[in-house]
Amino acid sequence: MGFGYFTCCYSGTNYTTPSLRYVSSSAFRRKSPSFSFCSFPTKPMSQQHITLTSSNVETVNDSSTQPIPLFDYHRIDEQLLHNIAYDALVWASLHGLLMGDKSVQRSGTDPGVGLVHAPFALLPTLFPESQWRQVCELAPIFNELVDRVSLDGKFLQEALSRTKKADKFTSRLLDIHSKMLEINKKEEIRLGLHRSDYMLDENTKSLLQIELNTISSSFAGLGSLVSELHRSILSRYGKLLGLDSQKVPANGAVSQYAEALAKAWSEYNDPRAAIMIVVQAEERNMYDQHFLSELYNTHHIAIVRKTLAEIDEEGEILPDGTLSVDGQAIAVVYFRAGYTPVDYPSESEWRARLLMEQSSAIKCPSISYHLVGTKKIQQELAKPGVIERFLEKKDDIAKLRECFAGLWSLDDSDIVRKAIESPELFVMKPQREGGGNNIYGDAVRETLLKLQKAGSEEDAAYILMQRIFPTVSAPVLMRNGCWHKDHAISELGIFGTYLRNKDGVIMNNQSGYLMRTKISSSDEGGVAAGFAVLDSVYLT
Repeated sequence: MGFGYFTCCYSGTNYTTPSLRYVSSSAFRRKSPSFSFCSFPTKPMSQQHITLTSSNVETVNDSSTQPIPLFDYHRIDEQLLHNIAYDALVWASLHGLLMGDKSVQRSGTDPGVGLVHAPFALLPTLFPESQWRQVCELAPIFNELVDRVSLDGKFLQEALSRTKKADKFTSRLLDIHSKMLEINKKEEIRLGLHRSDYMLDENTKSLLQIELNTISSSFAGLGSLVSELHRSILSRYGKLLGLDSQKVPANGAVSQYAEALAKAWSEYNDPRAAIMIVVQAEERNMYDQHFLSELYNTHHIAIVRKTLAEIDEEGEILPDGTLSVDGQAIAVVYFRAGYTPVDYPSESEWRARLLMEQSSAIKCPSISYHLVGTKKIQQELAKPGVIERFLEKKDDIAKLRECFAGLWSLDDSDIVRKAIESPELFVMKPQREGGGNNIYGDAVRETLLKLQKAGSEEDAAYILMQRIFPTVSAPVLMRNGCWHKDHAISELGIFGTYLRNKDGVIMNNQSGYLMRTKISSSDEGGVAAGFAVLDSVYLT
């Protein structure tokens, strides 16, 4: 019969005997399953140990028995699973692990309307402690690399010159960058809130970088909450499962992001000025952003939220260079929009982006930092001898190169030929952020052949990347109040905070993490895009 999915939903207020419906794997992938209603189990579990073995699940009543955790969460007794899932849903609701429900029209515009818990893994995913330390050490190095590369305007323009001809969005960003170079605009205070994403490759046993995000690095807020949720669950159920809550690393991503924004605001040195978060007109993930609004309570800093269109309509640059929006001086501009062409439906949005770049406000990111995070620059930096232009320490360079996956331009005919012959070994990436953009499998071959036939410079809009084959795990995934078992893979993002002024570096830290887990049959991995769930790390 093959692997299938047990699914469960909670409904109503009467809790009796739980029931389950078994859904075949083929049915689950074809369409959304019809979940049966389940209830909170009445059988007490507190006096039992659940021993997970490679072949079975045993309920052991002897309190002296030590459970053996093997992380195959599919083998957990289902009655216990009901208990954990119910408590997790209550915790998520009480602590703000929430998003807007896409089925509710106003959920992306009006706070408090159409709330649903963010999708999350019920229990944390194991991760080797040695490689955990490795990624944490990389964060400050990548922070410094981004800053150094951002200062080399000529390198950015030349490296992206072919991409500019093939990709209109990148071209518009480069036009703004060129204007800043022409007026010799200096960003003396530079703030970076980055996230570098990695996977553990099963074939090579190596930790490899997927991408480096320099704009709108999301889920510092909700990601921190999932780590707290998993610690809470294991504090209550850890003895039954043989898991230790202290093996889930503390996750201070949102507090450290807030601290970085507050320090940047302080560096700007205008107590009347506010921090402005640039947002999309509709944003179901607004609560992840609103956690940063606590800056008002902790630092007495005003926070305003504006779309690019609103900034164009209400914004101006005062004679001293200050950015004023609706009469409010802005010290720091924090982008949670502006990373995709969809965010620029008209010239109004592009005018707003240029206006902000021309002002004295601290941009997070500046146009230079934004360009450093493009896929093409990632590929250029992986070339032999390139990062050596920007970093001096040989140990740092070696650490970065160790985590680089294979990255190639499409003007490399040998690699293109190999990708056409074996498309399953490659991923084709456009210059886009957010989920749902990459090309996999046979579509890689088809796209490459189409580009070859066209004979144009459209190929410059893409790069080729070595496909990573991570270890498959057996998690329990929570979405829309329902749990189901599946086979999945995970991607670990490490947040970094960087702040400097003309005198030197003020902050350069690894600042929390984001684990995302997705069904192994899915190529894409965005949580907000609906491909993945939020997760946390269990160190082994």
